[in-house]
Amino acid sequence: MLDIISLGIVPFLVIIIVIHGYLKNVDIYDAFTEGALEGLKTAFKIIPNLIAIFIAIGVFRGSKALDILIDSVSPITKIIRFPEEILPLVLIRPLSGSGALGVVRDIISHYGPDSLPGITASVLMGSSETIFYTMALYFGSVGVKDHGHTLRAALLSYIISVFIVVFISRYLLFNI
Repeated sequence: MLDIISLGIVPFLVIIIVIHGYLKNVDIYDAFTEGALEGLKTAFKIIPNLIAIFIAIGVFRGSKALDILIDSVSPITKIIRFPEEILPLVLIRPLSGSGALGVVRDIISHYGPDSLPGITASVLMGSSETIFYTMALYFGSVGVKDHGHTLRAALLSYIISVFIVVFISRYLLFNI
């Protein structure tokens, strides 16, 4: 039954849109081509932002900056009992979704899906966002130049969410 619904949902929505456009006397083809043109304009506006983000991610991952940063932060994480295994994910996730997915895959394959690092990485991956990519995409598409307040708020909420995820994983799931 679910297969039939999933196969029929897109044609059903197209028919509903066409009927609605007809009832409202809208030239559907013209509206479609205008929307497609606006989409292309938006795509061209955000391409420079995306290229900059991808280059920055490549440089960050290609250099040893991530390893140096993890080594410098690890004494603090030991004091607060933060799982050191997820530090690469914590640092990569705001930058790159695909890079973070690769880190999660490595954590799960090395420690297992039912381990503290595996569960913590999975919950963190599912409950956080690629802040810099998203901001470049959305703010670049509308031409917003000043996004300092948004960036600070997003990073603060991300840091808080990381500690909440660690708390939930450690104390509620494992009672450690």
